[in-house]
Amino acid sequence: MIEDRMKYQKKSSTDMIRWELRSSAAENREYLKMVTHPNYHSPSNQTTFSETMEDYYRRMREVVHGLGKAISKTLGMEESFIEKAFKLESGFDVSAMNLYPPNFKSKGSIGVPDHTDPGFFVSLIQDINGGLQILSHQGKWIDVNYMPSNAILINTGDHLEILSNGKYKSHVHRVVVDNNNVKRVSVATLHGPSLDAFVKPMPEFLDDALPPNYDGATYKHYLEANGQHLIDVQSNIQQFRHN
Repeated sequence: MIEDRMKYQKKSSTDMIRWELRSSAAENREYLKMVTHPNYHSPSNQTTFSETMEDYYRRMREVVHGLGKAISKTLGMEESFIEKAFKLESGFDVSAMNLYPPNFKSKGSIGVPDHTDPGFFVSLIQDINGGLQILSHQGKWIDVNYMPSNAILINTGDHLEILSNGKYKSHVHRVVVDNNNVKRVSVATLHGPSLDAFVKPMPEFLDDALPPNYDGATYKHYLEANGQHLIDVQSNIQQFRHN
């Protein structure tokens, strides 16, 4: 019921659940956002849904720690490097459940405009193959071929780029609905550092020829840098990049 959703409309900066419907030339989607870690939040009147999703997010935390170890090793560091730098045990995770286009009616071809995401990485599941595009280094949009059965797509985030001083990139991506021709449901979860983790380029990735490319900040300050609320989890990487 639309009334049930509307009670989760934007109220304050302390929202842990947020529902919104957007239909414009720039963005076309309906979404429900929830903070899922370090504390799990879910609509109170959806017991079965809540239990199922809580189990999914609990299992995804295993992926978070596993990827932390694997990527630390690819950077030539000890397995606990990212775990310690991001304080992943208390990492701030926000999940967005998206319907594209909202109510299958859009006012343009874009579901979500081009952007990067803050945090360590984003995990994505969706019901169809299509809709997601990534911007190549040559400036061309590439369709992401996605196998929907049991597949989880991983996209690296701003703070892995900052931590590694650009060794890992936070890729620009977007969602297209192609004037209602692409109908898509997705769950995108942003797995971030702890809100009090101060993230900056680590000394291991700096030398005389490669100075810091980014300013350091706590994850909380980064998320709030442009007046955004924490649950909005908007990228501000350009603001923290050195000219």
